[in-house]
Amino acid sequence: MIDRAGIEDAYGHIAPFLRRTPVIEVDGRDFGLAGPLHLKLELLQHASSFKPRGAFMNLLTRDVPPAGVVAASGGNHGAAVAYAAMRLGIPAKIFVPTVSPQAKVQRIKDYGAEVVIAGDRYADALAASEDWIAASGALSVHAYDQVETLLGQGTTALEFENQVSGLDTVLVAVGGGGFIGGIAAWFGGRVKVVGVEPRTSCALHSALAAGGPVDVEVEGIAADSLGARSVGGLMYPIAAAHVAEVVLVEDEDIRAAQAALWNQLRLVAEPGGAAAFAAVLSGAYRPRPDERLGVLVCGGNTDALPLG
Repeated sequence: MIDRAGIEDAYGHIAPFLRRTPVIEVDGRDFGLAGPLHLKLELLQHASSFKPRGAFMNLLTRDVPPAGVVAASGGNHGAAVAYAAMRLGIPAKIFVPTVSPQAKVQRIKDYGAEVVIAGDRYADALAASEDWIAASGALSVHAYDQVETLLGQGTTALEFENQVSGLDTVLVAVGGGGFIGGIAAWFGGRVKVVGVEPRTSCALHSALAAGGPVDVEVEGIAADSLGARSVGGLMYPIAAAHVAEVVLVEDEDIRAAQAALWNQLRLVAEPGGAAAFAAVLSGAYRPRPDERLGVLVCGGNTDALPLG
């Protein structure tokens, strides 16, 4: 089950292969905000995103056939699966769309996986990967709609809570929902979980409004990492029960957050990795003055950064 017990068990499997990423407390006044912020730096994880958590959980706990593993990805999930496969000596084939930044594609290749460019969006790459799975018998490692993936991603919240006591709220960027689904499953309503999506790729916001997953248009600067056409069926009931709200940010808010993270902290975050921080910086989410706020800075694979 995707719950605290399952996430604790997952952590026992994957912790030896992970970095326990740091949390830094920053003075909100440095960013024009009132109170302190606690930033968990998942962009310092192996492969520069939170994704290896779910990748290792899949590869360590499922039967992997001789044909190896296959994943479809905008980039970060593919890099994570490629990295985990390299560490465990497993063949990997990664399908990516043309929207994937070259930095992410190169990272996948650097980890020894075969890369196939398929279509313009994640959904196209996913369809191509499914055709290959049917032909080859390789193991599919889904980016977000897989029990093991959600359990692995949920270990981020386990760590965060151990590192910072008394968190009131955690802001989490949302693509297909595996990250926020695992995090919300861990907190189970004890901590307020707020999703953050680009207005141009808002699958969870739309799903909660519709009462279930629906297809949305996918555009914008964070489409390679947050551009799922719909959220996963496994995460949706968790989100409906335990995600307090979803706020939307504009592309310019994300660019401003990237620049602020660089200027103040010398952190190079990709657009999707900076989206949660963009919510508080832009005012899309307004914390109370006494609110103990956590923010996931969740990815650092980028070709270019708008330095200011």
